[in-house]
Amino acid sequence: MARQTGGATARKTDVEQLSQANEPTNVIVEHLQTQVANAFVLYTNYKHYHWQTYGPLFRDLHLLFDEFANAVLATVDDFAERIRMIGQNPVSRPDDIMKQATVQVADRDQSMRSMIEEAAANLITVISEMRSAARVADDENDPGTVDLFSRHVQIHEKHEWWLRDILEKRDGLIT
Repeated sequence: MARQTGGATARKTDVEQLSQANEPTNVIVEHLQTQVANAFVLYTNYKHYHWQTYGPLFRDLHLLFDEFANAVLATVDDFAERIRMIGQNPVSRPDDIMKQATVQVADRDQSMRSMIEEAAANLITVISEMRSAARVADDENDPGTVDLFSRHVQIHEKHEWWLRDILEKRDGLIT
């Protein structure tokens, strides 16, 4: 009987120890919150670019930005649920999202090249932040968060690669 009580106490202590550092201001929580906010901003930016696409690559870019929007929107839940798993509430109000986001909202009235460059610059920000966040989570012995960042950074790396390749001036179509 004493072993069961000790086991229950040990489990409670383990849970408390795992959760104690996950205050709203904890660096891991902050990194996760930032990526929830960034995902929402990226999603709206991609929809903006999708709606504003024009020119000889209209169809391809129109579809590409819609694909990017759907891919980034699918990441929001993973980050938000991770925040809930570790004991906090994800940002969800538009004003809180705008305060937390580190990516820029899409400018209006841009050329296609400017839109693509802006999207690529935002992706560089997200990629850099996610790589840094994965290192922090690893240092904090949080393998679940490391895995989340490791999986999701690849989505943004792929998107950045595609945009970088589009911006190459081999065909002169994006001006």
